Amino acid sequence: MELKPGLSALITGGASGIGKALSLALAGKGIFVTIVDFSEEKGKEVASLVEKENSKFHENLGFPSAIFVKCDVTNSRDITLAFEKHVATYGGLDICINSAGIGSPVPFQRDQTDGTKTWRHTVNVNLVAVIDCSRLAIKTMQALQKPGVIINIGSSAGLYPMYMDPIYSGTKGGVIMFTRSLVPYKRQGIRVNVLCPEFVQTEMGEKVGSRFISLMGGFVPMEMVVKGVFELIMDESRAGSCLWITNRRGMEYWPSPIEEEKYLLRSSSSSRKKISFQASLSSQLPQSFEKVVVHTLSHHFREATHTVRIPLKLPIQSNHVLMKIIYAGVNASDVNFSAGRYFQGNKKDLSSILPFDAGFEAVGIIAAVGDSVSNLKVGTPAAVMTFGGYAEFIMVPSKHILPIGKPDPQVVAMLTSGLTASIALEKAGQMESGKVVLVTAAAGGTGQFAVQLAKVAGNKVVATCGGKEKARLLKELGVDRVIDYKTEDIKTVLKKEFPKGVDIIYESVGGNMFDLCLNALAIQGRLIVIGMISQYQGKHGWKPSNYPGLVEKLLSKSQTVAGFFLSHYAHLWKEHLDNLFHLYSSGKLKVAIDPKRFLGLHSVADAVEYLHSGKSTGKVVVCIDPNFEQQMAKL
Repeated sequence: MELKPGLSALITGGASGIGKALSLALAGKGIFVTIVDFSEEKGKEVASLVEKENSKFHENLGFPSAIFVKCDVTNSRDITLAFEKHVATYGGLDICINSAGIGSPVPFQRDQTDGTKTWRHTVNVNLVAVIDCSRLAIKTMQALQKPGVIINIGSSAGLYPMYMDPIYSGTKGGVIMFTRSLVPYKRQGIRVNVLCPEFVQTEMGEKVGSRFISLMGGFVPMEMVVKGVFELIMDESRAGSCLWITNRRGMEYWPSPIEEEKYLLRSSSSSRKKISFQASLSSQLPQSFEKVVVHTLSHHFREATHTVRIPLKLPIQSNHVLMKIIYAGVNASDVNFSAGRYFQGNKKDLSSILPFDAGFEAVGIIAAVGDSVSNLKVGTPAAVMTFGGYAEFIMVPSKHILPIGKPDPQVVAMLTSGLTASIALEKAGQMESGKVVLVTAAAGGTGQFAVQLAKVAGNKVVATCGGKEKARLLKELGVDRVIDYKTEDIKTVLKKEFPKGVDIIYESVGGNMFDLCLNALAIQGRLIVIGMISQYQGKHGWKPSNYPGLVEKLLSKSQTVAGFFLSHYAHLWKEHLDNLFHLYSSGKLKVAIDPKRFLGLHSVADAVEYLHSGKSTGKVVVCIDPNFEQQMAKL
């Protein structure tokens, strides 16, 4: 969700601490805010500050840009009236932040009461109220039939025990697990996430001993908390996510994919589910399935392909596995494949092998295994990189299977797109640290990996893109200089800001962009050609370019132009995929998935055309089986 003027947010506990900071930060984006709090004096003061901040964006509204509602969040009637007043004032609800929280007034081990005014009250404020407010926010968003985001403020004390206040720790742990269990609402456009900072310098945080705070690395800056909340709001791929913030480790998502793999696949508590899950896969194998095939050679993917239904041949061949595909990745090269450019021979010869299967990459679940396959079992999440990814099922030799933690869209992105960036920069680019690295079409499927890997390696990264949304993504990924060609001239910027040229260029656009990059290359610079998307769908197909004087130009500056084609480096796939997983699980690598949903095989052509439209941001993915996706979410 883009944070823009005119949206509205309801914030519980908005009169102080984290809630106050978030109220003011959202007002700084021109967002209308309802402050819900028990303290009338502080609440009205914050509402006044929010209105002042909002005045920079709005004039003569006819209604207040901020309102205060006095409310006891443990009183269901109070909180219901607060939501009703918010909707009556602003006509909708885009963001709900449940920030109200307290510590236990009496240490649990010393409490001699029945807990009504002590630990029971803490449970009601910190956990029950969060559940109630989330319920009301979801109900409101459903009634309005508009997308919305709910952020629950948890705590790192919910991820590990806080011995001095077990009640607080227990309630925050409950908030985390409650939030992570609300993933299915994403299908209705409602995303619920939880933020878990360590100690923040608020009225409650300052009650903790200074020695303990020092051991934890000091208070977490409020700016980091605001940044974390904004990331959870804006990142459309985040639903049921838990963002952990510490001074020691920065911002990272919990659990990591490695930890998720442990409880999703191996924990004893889920073993019975896993067995029934495996059984359902084997017992529900259909007699036939659908796949996308290329029936005529053309760079117009829609014209070249159609969906066919074929019998599912059983039993499975020896040393082969049958994989049920859940997600398939969309690539710029899909149109080259449908035109037959990756096969040897002329078009007349190629027509003899028609039809052939389309799609390069997919993730899913092993549905059946053949004889002699001992390292893979039914129910194992897996990835595959071979022709035939646009299908409900695919049968491949077991050696081609890459076991993974979960069959998620993010894993699809790491395959062709992630591996291309990782291997190309290392092998073709010979990337070192301390260089200037330029990435073209940087907000796309592979560009997003290239910019991050270049930053991790210690380089200054420049990136080109077209549009505000793409520029925003690249800034979030840590790009040092984003050049939006819709507002700036790339050639002028490079000449002015990088007069000595660029050391490494990761180029995928081709045409005029290739010419521009070649002229921007530094002495001893290396230009990696990983594609030329601008030339794939010309009027007459792929027209070769002519570069007279290229050899002399390269020779005069000791430059290198290196082509890169992923299939020539298959022996490095596992090594680099493992590294990408490590960076992702440690929070050093983000994976952006384009928010536009493509469901089912019949949407594949739409997805390919969408990618080539230039509108996509991040990796474009097709969910082959939405029903199976929902079952995965429940598990």
